[in-house]
Amino acid sequence: MEFVKRTATSKAPADWFTGDVWWDVIVAGEAPSRLRANLVRFSPGARTHWHAHAVGQTLHVMSGVALIGTRDGVILEAHPGETVACPPGEEHWHGAAPDHFMEHIAMWEGTGDGSPETVWAEAVTEEVYGGVRRRS
Repeated sequence: MEFVKRTATSKAPADWFTGDVWWDVIVAGEAPSRLRANLVRFSPGARTHWHAHAVGQTLHVMSGVALIGTRDGVILEAHPGETVACPPGEEHWHGAAPDHFMEHIAMWEGTGDGSPETVWAEAVTEEVYGGVRRRS
C-alpha cells in the first residue's frame, strides 16, 4: 500500500471546455488498472464540449448545481451527493449552472487496448446549454 503521488491543479484545455475549468487528477490508473478519476471545478456557465467515453463515465456532484446533457436534448440537473452515469459511447456534456460554481468527481475507465478512452467533439451552443432541465 502507498500514497498516490499528488499532482498540481491544472486548467482544463480550451479545446475541450467552454469557460473556466480546473481539475485535480485523483487517480490516473497505471496498468493493470484502467481507473481514471478527476476532481473538476467549473465556474458558473462553464461546461465540457460534447464527448463520449468508450467505457462510459460516472459523475458524482460534490458542490453546486451540475447540468448533464445528451444529444437527444435531455438536460439533467444534479445536486450535491447525486451521481449520474453516462453509458459507453453516449455523447454528452456536463458543467455548471449559469449562476453557481460546480464541483464533481468524474470517473471513467481506460480501454485497456490503446484505443481512445474519450472522443471529443464540438462546443455546446448557448441554445443547447440553456435548454429545459429535469430533476430526475
